[in-house]
Amino acid sequence: MSQGKKLLLACMYAIVIIGAALILKYWVLPPSDPAPSSSRDAAATANESKVADASSKDSQDSFDNLVKRYGDIPLIDAHNHSASNRSYDWKIDHMWDKYRVDRVVLFGNVSEPSAIQTDQYAWEAYQQYPERFVPFFSGIDLHDPASLDMVKEKLEQGYFGLGELAAASTYSPVLANVAWKTEHPMDGIFPQLYELCAAYNAPLLLHIDPPNGMVIAKLEEALKAYPDTTIIFAHSNAYNSPENIRMLLEKYPNLYADFFAGFTAFNPESANKLVDFIPVIKDFPDRFLLSTDSGFGLAAEEQAIEAMYQMMDALQDRELATKIASGNMERLIRFQKATATQITAIQKLDRDRGQQRDVSKLTKEEAGNILIEEGTQHQ
Repeated sequence: MSQGKKLLLACMYAIVIIGAALILKYWVLPPSDPAPSSSRDAAATANESKVADASSKDSQDSFDNLVKRYGDIPLIDAHNHSASNRSYDWKIDHMWDKYRVDRVVLFGNVSEPSAIQTDQYAWEAYQQYPERFVPFFSGIDLHDPASLDMVKEKLEQGYFGLGELAAASTYSPVLANVAWKTEHPMDGIFPQLYELCAAYNAPLLLHIDPPNGMVIAKLEEALKAYPDTTIIFAHSNAYNSPENIRMLLEKYPNLYADFFAGFTAFNPESANKLVDFIPVIKDFPDRFLLSTDSGFGLAAEEQAIEAMYQMMDALQDRELATKIASGNMERLIRFQKATATQITAIQKLDRDRGQQRDVSKLTKEEAGNILIEEGTQHQ
């Protein structure tokens, strides 16, 4: 073999060996972490990791501590859509008991035909857990006068309120295009609904967006024209200011503010913090209702519950916290009298059993409990 061939062969062997070494280093052996450019960078990287881990842990610890501190205060979620997917059974065991949410104002879909079925799910949940759920209903064609008979039937049956109803929606990704939405709170059959609900002392939970302009002017028109009707402004703090809420509450004593604390505490689109609403809540302690809106727009519904506890803590006033957490909603529930349909059903039970009780002072809640407990036993 010539000297040139030997040299060429040696070069080829060298290339093969170098290539094998590179393959072994980068494709077979696990890569090592790149060294930080300085010890300061290394310390900073390690510290950032520790802070991230601690922040997550501290947040959960904080939530757990808030539940321990305020869990003895009855808590009602005044706005929850868990009838939409019938998730309420799971949530009782895995969420509401865990975080001590005592009762839930329950409904499902909003202002569209599918809401008729989810209203029924809310009723079934109430029949199964009357101490846990307060059923509202939303499957109402707000443009059809024939719907008024159905509304009266459901109020007679024992539902406690109407809602959530899409009284106005321009920007909601869920409600802007639902079939039974109205243009404003005086559109469609709303005037008749206000009269009917006043007769039953049943509140209406209204979705209204945006929270300004013509639709709010129409809300004011409704509040003024129907002073005996209780209207709850759904998630009133979402994309809204404490000053706007204050203006409405000052002028209209029949308005309540559903306060979606999770939006203000955790949604980056909120322009306010929870503490910004403390002055108006303290000035109108009987008109605010804490709610979760099922955690809409948040990472999880648990965040919305955590925010309710954060709001209670921020108030630094347990009496006031009790009012907005449950007392105000309980008053709206217990202010409703037993309906004629409920009384007739109870009297039938009594006749069948050869007994008679005084039904003249029964509330709708008390009558409902009798029919659920005794009616089921009687069957």
